[in-house]
Amino acid sequence: MRHTTRRLLTGTLLVLAAGAGLAGSPAAAQAAGISATIDVHSELKVRSAPSWSASVVGTLKDGRKVSVDCAVTGQKVSGKVRTTTQWDRLTDGRYVSHAYVRTSAAVPACDTTAGSRAYVSGKIRTGDGAVNVRSGPSTSSTVVRRAADGSPVKIVCAVTGPKVKGTVRTTALWDRLTDGRYVSHAYVISGTVRACPPAAPAPAVPAQTPEQFIAAAVPGAQQGWREYGVPASVTIAQAVLESGWGRSSLSAVDRNYFGIKCQNGAFGPHATGCHVYETTECDKAGKCFATSDAFRTYASMARSFRDHGHFLRSNKRYAPAFTHTKDANKFIMAVWKAGYATDPKYYTKVTGIMTNYDLYRYDTWK
Repeated sequence: MRHTTRRLLTGTLLVLAAGAGLAGSPAAAQAAGISATIDVHSELKVRSAPSWSASVVGTLKDGRKVSVDCAVTGQKVSGKVRTTTQWDRLTDGRYVSHAYVRTSAAVPACDTTAGSRAYVSGKIRTGDGAVNVRSGPSTSSTVVRRAADGSPVKIVCAVTGPKVKGTVRTTALWDRLTDGRYVSHAYVISGTVRACPPAAPAPAVPAQTPEQFIAAAVPGAQQGWREYGVPASVTIAQAVLESGWGRSSLSAVDRNYFGIKCQNGAFGPHATGCHVYETTECDKAGKCFATSDAFRTYASMARSFRDHGHFLRSNKRYAPAFTHTKDANKFIMAVWKAGYATDPKYYTKVTGIMTNYDLYRYDTWK
């Protein structure tokens, strides 16, 4: 949400610049893995690490055949097949939750199997105390453990992330370990580490007319009204403004139409997980700087719209708005005054969309 700063998404691809410590040639081909089938209601997000908060690097449709290399322990997931903390590492180095995988063979543990992916041995070198090992390649990713000086690490590959000034060097490289976790290369002594395979590009956004977008938005917006009391006209207009009619990266990839973020890894009752994006933040003086944030991901537009209602209703700062649940203009005015957006024209923009497209007709108060 845009409370105090303006955020511009710069894309999900992590591109490694040429430099010391990274091998330029592709890794050797992997031996054939264990055959498995994806069993999910629609499609399954493929992650860069064994966690919902890890970057999305692709999707797999229901029934897709995959080749599994080995398994690691990660975030617990309740899926269509089972509830488990097991995550399967595919032979291309990406991860899927075993909660959505069917296979007749047992999947071996990554750390103990001879057929696991090759890794580079390294060692933590720190004069700053224990080093954080994180769920993703960013200083904003969740800390999953801490590594003391001299601790051995097994490095699969490296990606770029926020620059870190460490004991060994200052660098933007982050090492992905065999368990799918990340540690800044600023604190690692190792041999040459290859670049991780690039993330999959965001899918093209199908062209939608305003009428088509609104028609798709109405059911979720009206359900949000019934559950939480946010006028449907407000929800739709805010979605139009904040997602650019559904063409933003957040809405195209993660069906997040309002920029709602994860809070310390928590993503509420309607989202499916978190996706870390590299972003640019600009302060009120217009000074911009690079950072990263974890945004919620959703299974559908309707889920995103319902979470918009849940977010406003559960946040005390917006409580005054709920005295106007049957007056859309007063409702959005109260939300804006509570600090939802710093844009001085935000209220005018939202109500302008509501008027131009007659969104008030969807405020059925039922």
